[in-house]
Amino acid sequence: MPGSGTRTFLDPDHYAASLRQAQLELVITSRGNFRARVTWAELHHLQLLRCEEDFPSIGYVSLAPRLVFVGFPAPCGPLPVWGGRELQAADIMFHSRGERLHQSTSGPSIWSVIALDPVQLDKYGRALSGKPLSPPPEGQVVRPSRRDAARLKRLHAQACRLAETRPRILAHPEVARAIEQGLIHALVNCLTTAKVEEDGTAIRHHARIMVRFEEVLAEPLGRPLHMAELCELICVTERTLRLCCAEFLGISPTRYVLLRRLKQVRIALRDADPDTANVADLARRFGFTELGRFAEVYRATFGETPSTTLGRAPETLFAGP
Repeated sequence: MPGSGTRTFLDPDHYAASLRQAQLELVITSRGNFRARVTWAELHHLQLLRCEEDFPSIGYVSLAPRLVFVGFPAPCGPLPVWGGRELQAADIMFHSRGERLHQSTSGPSIWSVIALDPVQLDKYGRALSGKPLSPPPEGQVVRPSRRDAARLKRLHAQACRLAETRPRILAHPEVARAIEQGLIHALVNCLTTAKVEEDGTAIRHHARIMVRFEEVLAEPLGRPLHMAELCELICVTERTLRLCCAEFLGISPTRYVLLRRLKQVRIALRDADPDTANVADLARRFGFTELGRFAEVYRATFGETPSTTLGRAPETLFAGP
């Protein structure tokens, strides 16, 4: 049955956890008060998502393999870098099944997603274009005409606006079916008529390196890795890793690893009982042994001391409906 909703988040980790069809590891790259808004709509066969983020960030996204995902940025504001690709305003990302990729933004951003079952996508492709339509073996950028891209984005935005302002109307089966049919036609037209931007061997190789980079960082080693160790585990040279991080993340590998570790200790401080926990023990758990330096970097990153995070009453994680 069709349904929809919207919610505003004040905590990046709870925002990331709300994205049900994807896993998102989010690193905020600018100091300030985080705010994001998620709007979703489930129609008969399509799932729609619109994410509005107030801060520049780096996200490592793992898509659910059972669905096909098509994503696109809003035409206004700074355009994101998805999978090492600098997108243009009309570009659409046609993701492979279960794709893992990085998305980085240099400022406030809006990105939208359409997800559906691959069997349904093939069915729609055959019915509307006479050709089978399946996700690519590797994610690709497709570049439809500006008119076709604008129509798809406009229909998606209209559906999300209904989800925000008139969810009961969108829940009506006939309304949902009419909106879905328009979106399906626009989506199939974009995917079957667009020019495909072919990736070179280098960017595909770099994408695999970045996935391996994340796999290494996710391993519970109990201590921070030095650059030489990281490169050895990833099987790349330091120059190559620095080049890949600049291309995909916009920052150095050292800076990215530090931000990830700071994020982990902030979560631990936020969730700990201030009556039984202390900053030093939690900092050491994540490899911060020079506590004075840790406190300085933590405050510069989050705008407050570690002890303030630990001692503060649980903050509001959501705002509005």
